Amino acid sequence: MRVLVIGGTGTLGRQIARRALDAGHQVRCMVRTPRKASFLQEWGCELTRGDLLEPDSLDYALEGQEAVIDAAGTRATEGGSVYDTDWTGKLNLFNACQRAGVKRVVFISLLDAEKHRDVPLMDIKYCTEQLLIDSDFDYTILRCVAFMQGVIGQVAIPVLENQTVWVSGTPTAIAYMNTQDVARFAVAALERPETVRQAFPVVGPRAWNTGEITQLCEKYSGKSARVFRVQPVLLRAMQAVASFFEPAVNVVERLAFDKVTGGGVSLEAPMEASYAAFGLDPAETTQLDDYLKEYYDTILRRLREMEADLDKDAKKKLPF
Repeated sequence: MRVLVIGGTGTLGRQIARRALDAGHQVRCMVRTPRKASFLQEWGCELTRGDLLEPDSLDYALEGQEAVIDAAGTRATEGGSVYDTDWTGKLNLFNACQRAGVKRVVFISLLDAEKHRDVPLMDIKYCTEQLLIDSDFDYTILRCVAFMQGVIGQVAIPVLENQTVWVSGTPTAIAYMNTQDVARFAVAALERPETVRQAFPVVGPRAWNTGEITQLCEKYSGKSARVFRVQPVLLRAMQAVASFFEPAVNVVERLAFDKVTGGGVSLEAPMEASYAAFGLDPAETTQLDDYLKEYYDTILRRLREMEADLDKDAKKKLPF
């Protein structure tokens, strides 16, 4: 199948592209800056330059395609409102799909979006889901929560480098999933008729709160963590200040997401029906503790190798 992947340079998008190639699909990735996506081309993907806010580029990217997997999202470093980028971009994408006659769409959404419509990103995901449900697309919606890769930057690295781990004052258990496992669902949907015009939760095996994750990082790194809990009142104050400045609109909207991740309500869902519909084995899904252990084993081994190399270089410089 000829598949267009939107968001192929992102943490999840690149895994979807790789998985689709491994499954034998012809993969085209629409990217804004092709020179930054050369690794996708090296894997075997076709690259085309495009932007969700440029309808003409979408028409070109969709030419000859049979399906679209949309894993795109606004980056935290980008300016402007997510409504201007994510929502307008989605409207442009689906309009272009209709013009191109592409009916098969796999959309990456967020779990419980309908419960948090006061949060901009969740509101956009909910509205996009409703747009697909009301359309004649052969859609599959994957409702994710959070990715294990994000835990590395938020907790694992700070613990390893003796830096402060910043966590919400209201701990929320989250069922993190490895992006490689999410990619398995996204690509499997292309070959599973029973997933058409359906929405499924795609979350990790169990929910973990920040305290439990920090303890895992301490266990596997051999170091003690310094934790600072950010109280909701401080986040609201930061939102209020940032809202006065137009360039900080994106920041304000992302701070609002703490209502979801810091709301105290566990973010998880039963996955039995999802595994059955996609024909996947839950035993093959990565566990968070295994993921963190492998990360620390790899990093600590490399650090030891680097120290050994430095010792050798130092000895070579000795005059005797």
